[in-house]
Amino acid sequence: MSIMSRRQALTAAVVAIALTTAGFKAGEDFQGQPHMAAAKQSLIDAQKHLTAAEADKGGHREKAMKLVKDAIAEVQAGIDYAAQNH
Repeated sequence: MSIMSRRQALTAAVVAIALTTAGFKAGEDFQGQPHMAAAKQSLIDAQKHLTAAEADKGGHREKAMKLVKDAIAEVQAGIDYAAQNH
């Protein structure tokens, strides 16, 4: 198996684990919050595509990855806040 194939396989495994975990959490976190759930899933999808993109983007890919990670955390914080205050 080539280095790129190993990297792709590892990336696919990490994404699969993340999506499975997100699926289990979705039932408890997103009840009554379909827009927040959709936003978080879209961000997770964006994160997956950014991870798969080629690295040479003048630092913009890496910055976008950080911003998406931060956005996922903020959406989750909003979900947690709503869950605690309802």
